[in-house]
Amino acid sequence: MSRVYNFSAGPAVLPEEVLKEAANEMLDYKGTGMSVMEMSHRSKAFEEIITEAEKDIRDLMNIPDNYKVLFLQGGASQQFAMIPMNLMKNKVADYIITGQWAKKAYKEAQKYGKVNAIASSEDKTFSYIPDCSDLPISEDADYVYICENNTIYGTKYKTLPNTKGKTLVADVSSCFLSEPVDVTKYGIIYGGVQKNVGPAGVVIVIIREDLITEDVLPGTPTMLQYKTHADAKSLYNTPPAYGIYICGKVFKWLKAQGGLAAMKEKNEKKAKILYDFLDESKLFKGTVVKEDRSLMNVPFVTGDEELDAKFVKEAKEAGFENLKGHRTVGGMRASIYNAMPIEGVEKLVEFMRKFEVANTK
Repeated sequence: MSRVYNFSAGPAVLPEEVLKEAANEMLDYKGTGMSVMEMSHRSKAFEEIITEAEKDIRDLMNIPDNYKVLFLQGGASQQFAMIPMNLMKNKVADYIITGQWAKKAYKEAQKYGKVNAIASSEDKTFSYIPDCSDLPISEDADYVYICENNTIYGTKYKTLPNTKGKTLVADVSSCFLSEPVDVTKYGIIYGGVQKNVGPAGVVIVIIREDLITEDVLPGTPTMLQYKTHADAKSLYNTPPAYGIYICGKVFKWLKAQGGLAAMKEKNEKKAKILYDFLDESKLFKGTVVKEDRSLMNVPFVTGDEELDAKFVKEAKEAGFENLKGHRTVGGMRASIYNAMPIEGVEKLVEFMRKFEVANTK
């Protein structure tokens, strides 16, 4: 069985070199006589794995010394609660709603304080990013929250919101490590790794040190306090050890590709192939306004549900997996993360051309 082109939104495609390397080390990691899956998280071998993984992500993202890198569990969804529990000193937060995940985070935060939706693109099925240059930021807001790349709807902030001096918190799950980022513009930047970095089960939180305090909301569980994990260097309890190990390999792979600037260039090239085709196609249409298009997630439709279903079925038979769009948008979605090779996108477009010819009168 040969490998398919996997356009899944997550868990998603991983670099083949990383998978092969992990396969080679499956039974014996570097002479330890055991798999990383079997080793103690307190062992010297694992300590080296997590220390090196942190060093490599710091190098890749140019993370300043006054930010901690935490390898946590519970996915991005657990952060929806953890953020307000740790940051809501005034019990006020401002949220920008650009998709389902921002909306879920907004709803969760309402359990802990006054939460304002200061901008939204729900009026047009989240097909654009609202103008965030002059928002009604609350004077006593503890932070401003965004989801930077919207997996379901295929939009991406090209300019960060003007938070008027308030702490910016961003969920970057689906654009993690896809381009260079200025970490200093954020108080917290976090993401589940299962889209662009590793296997499901790890969430990486990059947090400015002044936001890590004992002053959390009453009743916040020990496990949901950033300080617990920062003080213990992500080893307070047994971490998702194997997942962190794979993330570490992906960081090395990204460095070998030339780092995040090189990845951005590759990602732009890949996305352009697909978007250029969608813009000229008579059958397929992209669903996002041009200036807000994501490089990672590309939703498109034919305008006919039966034809969409036929396309997904025939694409699968031709070796293109997971192209069905999210139920809230319908149609199709191609997620073209870092590890999707350029030929995967070229072949998809070739297939789409043939489908178009066969299905237009």
